[in-house]
Amino acid sequence: MSPVFPMLTVLTMFYYICLRRRARTAARGEMMNSHRTIESNSRTSPLNAEVVQYAKEVVDFSSHYGSENSMSYTMWNLAGVPNVFPSSGDFTQTAVFRTYGTWWDQCPSASLPFKRTPPNFQSQDYVELTFEQQVYPTAVHVLETYHPGAVIRILACSANPYSPIPPAEVRWEILWSETPTKVNASQARQFKPCIKQINFPTNLIRLEVNSSLLDYYTELDAVVLHGTKDKPVLSLQTSLIDMNDLEDDDYEEKDGCGMDSLSQKFSSTALREGPNNGYFDKLPYELIQLILNHLTLPDLCRLAQTCKLLNQHCCDPLQYIHLNLQPYWAKLNDTSLEFLQARCTLVQWLNLSWTGNRGFISVAGFSRFLKVCGSELVRLELSCSHFLNETCLEIISEMCPNLQDLNLSSCDKLPPQAFNHIAKLCGLKRLVLYRTKVEQTALLSILNFCSELQHLSLGSCVMIEDYDVIASMIGAKCKKLRTLDLWRSNRSVCDTDIEELACNCTRLRQLDILGTRMVSPASLRKLLESCKDLSLLDVSFCSQIDNRAVLELNVSFPKVFIKKSFTQ
Repeated sequence: MSPVFPMLTVLTMFYYICLRRRARTAARGEMMNSHRTIESNSRTSPLNAEVVQYAKEVVDFSSHYGSENSMSYTMWNLAGVPNVFPSSGDFTQTAVFRTYGTWWDQCPSASLPFKRTPPNFQSQDYVELTFEQQVYPTAVHVLETYHPGAVIRILACSANPYSPIPPAEVRWEILWSETPTKVNASQARQFKPCIKQINFPTNLIRLEVNSSLLDYYTELDAVVLHGTKDKPVLSLQTSLIDMNDLEDDDYEEKDGCGMDSLSQKFSSTALREGPNNGYFDKLPYELIQLILNHLTLPDLCRLAQTCKLLNQHCCDPLQYIHLNLQPYWAKLNDTSLEFLQARCTLVQWLNLSWTGNRGFISVAGFSRFLKVCGSELVRLELSCSHFLNETCLEIISEMCPNLQDLNLSSCDKLPPQAFNHIAKLCGLKRLVLYRTKVEQTALLSILNFCSELQHLSLGSCVMIEDYDVIASMIGAKCKKLRTLDLWRSNRSVCDTDIEELACNCTRLRQLDILGTRMVSPASLRKLLESCKDLSLLDVSFCSQIDNRAVLELNVSFPKVFIKKSFTQ
């Protein structure tokens, strides 16, 4: 028999397997996103009419351009019917995230990125919206009024936020996702991505955005959820297969949202027996470790099940010195942390941002993990981790004696008294308290004991009343300070505070005082004369800093980028 025929037989069998796989996938409503999939046609009877509804409430978000005590440029503008659409332009009645472009990642206050971040996880911000009725989604429309193109993922949750009974299980499903793409036009548009069907009703939708390719802030006006009360019947057209669907991207994307079966992967002890470990036995241990450093965490879990040698390498704590769990926020839970625990005894950088919400991680589970894995921690990212309470911060202060970098951005559910425990972390060099309820007494204690601080973010900390006292303490205790974020700080920062910084914090490289009304050009000139390394100064919406003042400062200090927006 010709060798061609066995090869054809193998290819035929492979193609048949692919067809079966895609048919099963379509039947479950899997992977109906982007240009690689075929739009599914839902057949609805007259009794199963489509429900169209605008968002009822904004329940969570990572950042916004507006102030906590205002409606201008805040995420809360996404609730209800459109305020602006179909008009185009810059409107205060829209929802705007805090950043755009790449300058945010290049400024002096930016942190180094985590290694092993999956390439398909590129979300920078998110907003979660609830709707009145639970429906099986058939469409999600996003009304964008200025510089569209930031939305890259849309997800649905099985939990009903308005139900008095806690759900037995909470699931997140990706309805649509795409890599960031640049939209050349800045005009308004109604963004209508082709979403996949899911097998549960939802009234909780999450948008994730990436604004890195935008030339200016994206502005969103409203979100419309289309759906049916009863589960729609899939059309036979769904089973049709696009040849592009035979790629492996769907497998990767599933891991991009969550750590499916992570616990099982880590707990699996039954390794396949093989004759030997091939050429890996001949490679130096360090070389294999270096090769494995390029794998994402789910791939590391899979590889650990191939043979005993690679299992030993994949479970080596040296593989988990930098651990980024943010991409897996939708699946990470107490069980996942428990199985990671033994491998993370040497972890130094840990990113738990966005994780643990809606009961996924308990205070007890987080505490157990840190008691085993906190001794070597240098950096801890906990942005938008709403499971945190005072006990968690107490555990951090006791179990992480070497901590230098703590990010609590948008942890707005933490009670004010919890922040007193941060003062015990005397080695802190970076502290992010953006959109938290830290009060003046706790902050003064932190500044007094954490004299090594180099980066401090107090943006939108509306419970701080007297910045004169804060500036005096910073000047007296934090002389190594390099970046200071006073974004929308109750508009109480004044010339005295700026002059205090000019006299005592001469290493400053970045200062953000957006929204202040009592800072004059004269005090800024003193600051720029004293702080020779200052490279970024944000004076947007500072009412005393007009166009002429900015031009004069630019002429005198050409190396300083002075960021200014003139309209509120």
